[in-house]
Amino acid sequence: MEGATAPEVALGPTLKMKEASPVDAEKPQTSPQQGADSPIPQLLAPLEEQPKIWLPRALRQTYIRKVGDTVNLLIPFQGKPKPRATWTHNSCALDASRVSVRNGERDSILFIREAQRADSGRYQLSVQLGGLEATATIDILVIERPGPPQSIKLVDVWGSNATLEWTPPQDTGNATLLGYMVQKADIKSGVSHSWHLLGTPKLWFTVLERYHRTNCIISNLIVGNSYAFRVFAENECGLSETAPVTADLAHIQKAATVYKTKGFAQRDFSEAPKFTQPLADCTTVTGYDTQLFCCVRATPKPKIIWLKNKMDIQDNPKYRALTQLGICSLEIRKPGPSDGGIYTCKAVNPLGEASVDCRVDVIGPFITVNIRMY
Repeated sequence: MEGATAPEVALGPTLKMKEASPVDAEKPQTSPQQGADSPIPQLLAPLEEQPKIWLPRALRQTYIRKVGDTVNLLIPFQGKPKPRATWTHNSCALDASRVSVRNGERDSILFIREAQRADSGRYQLSVQLGGLEATATIDILVIERPGPPQSIKLVDVWGSNATLEWTPPQDTGNATLLGYMVQKADIKSGVSHSWHLLGTPKLWFTVLERYHRTNCIISNLIVGNSYAFRVFAENECGLSETAPVTADLAHIQKAATVYKTKGFAQRDFSEAPKFTQPLADCTTVTGYDTQLFCCVRATPKPKIIWLKNKMDIQDNPKYRALTQLGICSLEIRKPGPSDGGIYTCKAVNPLGEASVDCRVDVIGPFITVNIRMY
């Protein structure tokens, strides 16, 4: 760890004046080189500089280290002649087997090679010079990873959701918990409840981080899959080394779907015959085939009847009647003068009937006369 450096302004250390007893006041101060029987007593050197501690700014709040880290605190002070510096831990003497101290002319160093949680507490540096004393207090907190939550339980599963509960860890690592991290793992469908005997799943996905409660609802789980869950505790040092895993799997069942078909009202396309294209009157020449056309629409399919002058001509070989896709045609083969008249096309189905008429005139052939002039 980096050694602490002295700040520009000293705050926190206190200076105390020791009271002299009446006996000490009557006794003259003698030099260490003179004996008690010396006839001429000599006074100690006067104080040139009062004791004062310059506490680094970083140490004026709790100094946090992790277990195993090195603690190396450099605390500058002043005082002339050289003052006497002493350290205490929680108002007791330091454990020399764990903590070492080096006092210099202008500073004191507190060193711990590998910090342990037992090293946490309040350390006090006292600098004494004559009847004056300056003190500074440093709070050290040694932390480590928390223990795992004690247990985790799958409380309920409904729809695509699962409810979990767990208990806080017994050991928080000497620090405040920052929360819990919840993870899920997808187990292939069909695995029995003793899946954990075959080994824990390898792919874990984080669903909650730094979650503060001890219960939660995990949503948006995939239908048809099974899930296991685990929970880590977390503090400033990081996550707990292990995490409890749910003993039971959360099976996301596919809900049975009942399909109710709505009654379908079938449309009635029935229609009485209706001619969309009527017959047209025509004039033909004797001996040349003639065709009549019309269009009809009807459901169900109608029966087509052809009439000439109101007489049925269906069975007459001189006429050829065809019906295809609602188009009705009548072919008159080599008509003669007697084939002229009123032709009728009649369509009939169970819903009704309709008819159209046209007039056909048959004229004689043209005669070409050649006249020669002599």
